[in-house]
Amino acid sequence: MSGFPQRFSDRVTRPEAAVFVSGVVSMGLEILAGRMVAPQFGSSIYTWGSIIGVFLAALSLGYYQGGKRASRRATDERLVRILLATGAFVAVLILAGDLLLVGLSGFPLPPRFSSLPAVTVLFGPPTYLLGFISPYGAELSRKESTGAASGHVYAVGTIGSIVGAFGATFVLIPALSVSMIGLVFGLLLVVTSLYILSPAFPRRTVLATVFVAVLLVGAVAVPSAGYSVRGETVYQTQTAYQELVVADLGDTRTLYLDGQPHSAMDLEQPNRHVFDYTRYFHLPLLMTDWRNGTAGSNGSDGPDGGTADAPHESGDVDRVLFIGGGGFTGPKRFANDYDVTVDVVEIDGEVIRVAEDYFGAEERPDMRVHNAEGRQFLRETDHTYDLIVLDAYKKDKVPFQLTTLEFMQLTADRLDEDGVLMANVISAPTGPASQFYRAQYKTMNEVYPQVYSFPTQGGTVVQNVEVIATKSEERITQKQLERRNVRRDVGIDLAAEIGDYRADVETDDVPILTDDKAPVDALLEPNAGRRYVVSQTGNATTGAGAAAG
Repeated sequence: MSGFPQRFSDRVTRPEAAVFVSGVVSMGLEILAGRMVAPQFGSSIYTWGSIIGVFLAALSLGYYQGGKRASRRATDERLVRILLATGAFVAVLILAGDLLLVGLSGFPLPPRFSSLPAVTVLFGPPTYLLGFISPYGAELSRKESTGAASGHVYAVGTIGSIVGAFGATFVLIPALSVSMIGLVFGLLLVVTSLYILSPAFPRRTVLATVFVAVLLVGAVAVPSAGYSVRGETVYQTQTAYQELVVADLGDTRTLYLDGQPHSAMDLEQPNRHVFDYTRYFHLPLLMTDWRNGTAGSNGSDGPDGGTADAPHESGDVDRVLFIGGGGFTGPKRFANDYDVTVDVVEIDGEVIRVAEDYFGAEERPDMRVHNAEGRQFLRETDHTYDLIVLDAYKKDKVPFQLTTLEFMQLTADRLDEDGVLMANVISAPTGPASQFYRAQYKTMNEVYPQVYSFPTQGGTVVQNVEVIATKSEERITQKQLERRNVRRDVGIDLAAEIGDYRADVETDDVPILTDDKAPVDALLEPNAGRRYVVSQTGNATTGAGAAAG
């Protein structure tokens, strides 16, 4: 084994190692930037465009400046200094990244450019420094000609970028937190520095290397109280799709995905609706014919209009599909309260596990859980449903493939003759920030004869707007819903929700969304920077920063 370091050194030169690692770290940081920025600015095309543009600009500037200086300044020791300076910037990202993101989010820019200052300040400097590595590596290369040196170095750097992209995407992000991923990249820079310094190990440079390593480890090891305005953090991780946090505040446990509250549970009364908008999930039970249902008294003896005396009447609704699980508030309530079979489709397997471990969800004969993408599941299933609830969305938007005309036709094909479709949309009900909601309404109306909407908050704030579509040609009036609410025993008094009935929605100025053209990002742009408001039963209100970015 004693000859291994020498044989390795013969095959991989020090400059090549630096170039390879710079490729790994630059592309890894670019992937990581998306995860760090999304909770504050969302993950829209504008955010990703800003990230890609800043990284390319910083690398280009680094290549240019590094090329100018390489012929007279390129040495192994200077190469190490650049790697260590980059590592120090990574430590700053770990320690103060979230604070800087919040502080840099207030620039008076058009919404589509809102993430640009933060991305530039956080990721511009380390990426700029990494741009120096390739021209320095070419200058220090053993190749005889400039062309051979340049081609070899850039090939090595590109291979490193490929490793960084795949490693961050498929290995690091699913397994580690953002800070730990930053630590991996930082320590990779430190280890490479030590390799370049060997076997001489100049004292001053080694001390600098040790200092940066301590800085990186210290940035991760800074003790955290595990408490924020969201409450005490019970569990936190990075999934393959998003940042996931479970936090307890008083008796309320909340699931946050990319910084936005998605589900909440009362730890003392787990069956109670905590967020107001989840109560609207019961409205479709008042929109069916109930040919097989019987009238009953209004059972509303709980603080949110719910009762533990299940099952209540569900009329003609026997089979329900929820696309999007979150904390399983809706699915659990339907399975507990009604004599129905519930299928839940959730794309993120970690969300399913957390729902089971922290929110009391469990697969059982009347509630089946499927780890799949919603549209693919609908395309492949042989089942039909009486009610489909679309409750899948990220911080800033519904996945576009669940918004289009073709998808709405697929839902209609999977609904029974009297089936009902319900879509939970985050948008403003009126004004510029209502464009996406009104486009969704218009698209559903192309497939379904009747479409209804129920904004869950007053005014023009960004909120949950519930859009319900039926196959019936007959329009149900608000008065009819009020009478049905009195006569039918669905276990919850929906009088307040029915009061939010919207008869007319203006759609002349918005497009029909199709697979070929679904400009969801453009329609949601007016939402950027606006506070998303979701009320809790009992009038408590939760805000989640920008609803779209």
